[in-house]
Amino acid sequence: MTPLAELEERRARECRLTPDRALETLADAEEFLRDRGLLTRTTDSALPSLFEACHEEPYARASPGFGQWPATKFPWFGQLGARGYLTLRVHRGKSLLVTDEVAALLDPICRAELARMEEAEADWRRVLRHLADAGPSELDDLQTELGLTPKELKSVRSPLEHCGAIVARTIVYEEPHRHTSLLARWDQAHPEPSATSDPWQALGDLVCAGVRSAVVVPEREPARWFSWRWYWDDELLDRLVEAERVVRIDGHVAVG
Repeated sequence: MTPLAELEERRARECRLTPDRALETLADAEEFLRDRGLLTRTTDSALPSLFEACHEEPYARASPGFGQWPATKFPWFGQLGARGYLTLRVHRGKSLLVTDEVAALLDPICRAELARMEEAEADWRRVLRHLADAGPSELDDLQTELGLTPKELKSVRSPLEHCGAIVARTIVYEEPHRHTSLLARWDQAHPEPSATSDPWQALGDLVCAGVRSAVVVPEREPARWFSWRWYWDDELLDRLVEAERVVRIDGHVAVG
């Protein structure tokens, strides 16, 4: 067996890509998250996917989108978020569950983005400064206090979430039943700064964490994992290889 084949076999086991490794309980799912460090909701890259690891028939096989989610285990992603794990949109706008350890790696980038976005545009600055003064706020409160329609708030909120400047947490009320979100600045959702403040160093650390999580990935893929193209440069993987933090194997990279 070649080194790449050995890594792919290990990836299938550790990322639970075969039915015999299917997640059976929410506790299994939490253990999977803690082991991998970060999970996408659905399969969209080499990063491990919670729903892929469920190996459950879809809710509505003939329907696209939500219909393809696991029939009974689809709430697990939100339930893990309710247990305190951050759910972010920094994976190019798609949902990403992260452990505290990975959140610490993200911290320098998200703090830098918080400062950048606050200076970049008046609408972003208005929302960020309001959250700084009022604290984490529900959508309805933000709309009322800032005089924004739901559509207007969504247009401001989306780029702030994609770069990690703000974090949303889903809230479900039972009487009457309704869903909403609580928005917080990054420095409110993750108040403890990391030891490093260098976002470029942090991106290298984060890429290593993603490669470790996925076990082995196509070499071109990490550049497409996160929203912050402006921190990426084409020599990043070269530097990580030179530092012996990752290794190249037949067009793929793995943790060294």
